[in-house]
Amino acid sequence: QVQLVESGGGLVQAGGSLRLSCAASGSIFSTMGWYRQVPGKQRELVAAISSGGSTNYADTVKGRFTISRDNAKNTVYLQMNSLKPEDTGVYYCSAQYFLYVTRNAWGQGTQVTVSS
Repeated sequence: QVQLVESGGGLVQAGGSLRLSCAASGSIFSTMGWYRQVPGKQRELVAAISSGGSTNYADTVKGRFTISRDNAKNTVYLQMNSLKPEDTGVYYCSAQYFLYVTRNAWGQGTQVTVSS
């Protein structure tokens, strides 16, 4: 059974840092990433990383956030620096895997709140 378990969210002041972790289990995962959702808006991509280490970032977080992964541990991380109030939201981990077709698994979400 595929499972993603996130940790590391919380409340931080603007300018601070947080590190999110997501441990995946139950399959071999290709692209892994982090999405953010705020009330009334669609879930949006924050950052993604391929199994080979290629990364992709939303323009709003470039230069502040860093995504990385440990393939041996099936874990993806999101280091968030210089946080802004607009970074507030529920952050979801995602991971692609293949089971007859390409599928996408999601974590339960972790709240990140940045106070001004």
